[in-house]
This record gives sequence, structure tokens and C-alpha cells, in this order.
Amino acid sequence: MSALLRQYAAGSALACEPVDQGLLNRGYRLCTTRGRYFLKHHFDPDTADPAAIERRHRATQRLADLGVPVAQPLTGRDGRTVAVVGGHAYALHPWIDGRHYHGGQLTTGQCARLGGLLGAVHACLERVMPPKGRTRPATSPHPVESADPHSTFALIDDLLARVRRHRPADSFDELARHRLLERRALLERHADRRPPRGASVGWVHGDFHPFNLLYKGDAPAAIVDWDRLGVQPRAEEAVRAAAIFFVRPVGALDLPKARAYARAYRRSAGVTPSELAAAVHRVWWERLNDFWMLRWHYERGDTRADPQFPAASALVMWWTREYDAVCEAFAGGLP
Repeated sequence: MSALLRQYAAGSALACEPVDQGLLNRGYRLCTTRGRYFLKHHFDPDTADPAAIERRHRATQRLADLGVPVAQPLTGRDGRTVAVVGGHAYALHPWIDGRHYHGGQLTTGQCARLGGLLGAVHACLERVMPPKGRTRPATSPHPVESADPHSTFALIDDLLARVRRHRPADSFDELARHRLLERRALLERHADRRPPRGASVGWVHGDFHPFNLLYKGDAPAAIVDWDRLGVQPRAEEAVRAAAIFFVRPVGALDLPKARAYARAYRRSAGVTPSELAAAVHRVWWERLNDFWMLRWHYERGDTRADPQFPAASALVMWWTREYDAVCEAFAGGLP
């Protein structure tokens, strides 16, 4: 710790507390003789390369120059924003007194502001990042190629076998089995609706959700965690984020709030209704074929995502049933 703080001339440590949010990296609230900071330990092997982190930091600095609210990293004595200590990569940011809001805590007006903010992020990234044809897309958990249902059926069978073998059986196993059987039947009915490869890619944040947005009062103060910055279908990020912000505990989307968000996003990003409707279909298909939470639980023994599973798994069934209403909310006519 002392060696790291010396690199940033950040004084001596007085207190260091872990920040609970975040599934892939580790964060700490750090109090020193010079002030309060957020210390990020870049732990995820997919995104922890120091040179890549530096490139992302330069991108966020350019975004800040355009007025996008970001938590800019501090620069060390060596002119770098990443410190490598003991073979691990760290970055130090000023501490931002703010809080996270889920969509249920936002007014309709704030939802519109949220959509406008993400649209501005996408538009500004197009200005500050290299042309898409001259860069290689970053590694992303959201591939442009849509999921193959045959592979999904095999995965469902494997996960069902893991559920059966799990001892002692518990309530999570019961829900997992129910959802897996339910999803298999749903996919059998809709296997012919697989979307084609995505189009209209652009630079995206890559992980836009409530824990990566800090508010001061009722206004966004900082978008954090740019580790998944890359080239992807940009409208899909807007739909994917809405499915996280606006999902209710019962597994339904708050469509009035999603509608206000989507309209503001379309205006800000210059996205057409047809582009957003196509994104709705692709993200619906992605959710229909996705079991990352169950894979973490049964393949890795990692239960950190378990609390998200009930609502996320119920959302797939609801979305399929209300497919037309969801499309209308995202791609319906502007007032």
C-alpha cells in the first residue's frame, strides 16, 4: 500500500475499506493524509492488462473534456494512471460522494435523463475513439453472433444434470430446475426466431448498469468501470441496460419508464426506431439463451450473482409473453 501511495503522492493510509459492489474487480474506499480516494484493483484477467487500462483511461479523459460525467484516474509520478505493484494493476480515483439508483427509485423524468446520458456517451465515443474500421473490438461477453439454440439445448441438459447432483438440494436448486425446464420448452417454441448477425456497431461503455452510475442528489455524477469499453452493436447496450435498470422484482419491465428512457436515448444517440426494435429482438434472444448466473453457481461454485437470478430468469418468460409491448415501448413513435 505504501509503495502504491508514494507513486501517486497520495499521502499515508489512514483507513481502507472494501467496496462491496462489483463482481469482477476489487475496489476499496481509501482515506489518507491527503484525502479520500477510490482504489481499484484490476483483478479480472480479461481486462487487467496495464496498457489496455491506460488506453481506457485516456478515452475517459477525452469524454470528460466533452462534458460526460466520469471519475477520472489520478496520474502518478511516472506520468501513468496505472500502478503495477507486486504484479497487480491498480488505479487511484478521487472518491465521489454519491449513491446508486435502480430504475424503481427514479422518476420518469430521471429515466429520460438516463437514456439521454447513455445516448450522449455513445455519440461522444464516436468522436473521441478511433474509427471502427481501424480498431479491433474489445473482448466482450456480448458477441455479435447470436446464440445457436442447439448449443443452448446441450447447455440446459448439462446444467440440469449438475442441479440433480447438487447435495444437499436447496431452494435455489428447485428454482434453477424449474427455470431450466421452462426455458427449454420456451426455446423449442421459438427456435425459428434466431436473429441474424448484428449490424450498426459503435463504441459502447460495455457494462452500463446501476452499480456503474453514481448520483449526487437527483443528477448523474459519474459513470464508472469502463473495463468493457469496446465496439459492439450500440443500440443493444441501450436495451440491455434498460433490462437491468427497469426490471421489477417479479421479473417484469417497468414499460412507462423504459419508454421515457428509450425515447431520450434515440434522440441523443441518433438511433432509428427500426434499429432499436432489432436490438430489442436480439437482446430478447440473448436472454432466452443465456445462463451465466447458473453457470457461475454450478460450474464455478460462485454464488455472488444468485440474488439476481429470480428476477432475471422470470424476465425472460414475461418478455416473451409481452414481446409486442416491449417493442412498442422502445421503438414506438416519438411524441
